[in-house]
Amino acid sequence: MQIKISQVYIGLGSNLGDPIAQVKSAIAALNNLECVSVIACSSLYASPPMGPQDQPDYINAVAELATRLSAHELLDQLQAVEQQQGRMRNRHWGERTLDLDLLVYGERVIDDDRLHVPHPGIALRSFVLYPLAEIAPDLEIPKLPSMKQLLKQCPRDGLKKIEK
Repeated sequence: MQIKISQVYIGLGSNLGDPIAQVKSAIAALNNLECVSVIACSSLYASPPMGPQDQPDYINAVAELATRLSAHELLDQLQAVEQQQGRMRNRHWGERTLDLDLLVYGERVIDDDRLHVPHPGIALRSFVLYPLAEIAPDLEIPKLPSMKQLLKQCPRDGLKKIEK
């Protein structure tokens, strides 16, 4: 049986411990995962925190991957990368050394105890949507309007491109 290669998009974010280095290190770690290849990566973006405002700004990016891993296997690998980079999560929507979110997994819709794909926050979060649109402007996300329409409905909210 041949395993299908899936096109996947991952959101990356950090606001602790040299966030730019954290995100760049995570991208390299993703490319070193077995059965995973990084196809494209967005620019880095700075964004104000979504949660409590008494924390540093975030550095965000989105990476496109090709993988033979199932969505749940990939989720396990993403969580392992977070742990390897010293993942700390002190409070809900609080500061983090690294956050990796599985945004889109091919054309699949997954809704179970561990995983919700497409990620429920895509359409509402400028720090996800704009980097995603940068590398996949024509991406059709299951159950969502076109990328063009999503961008029209999502203000930048202080999002700034900082580095390619």
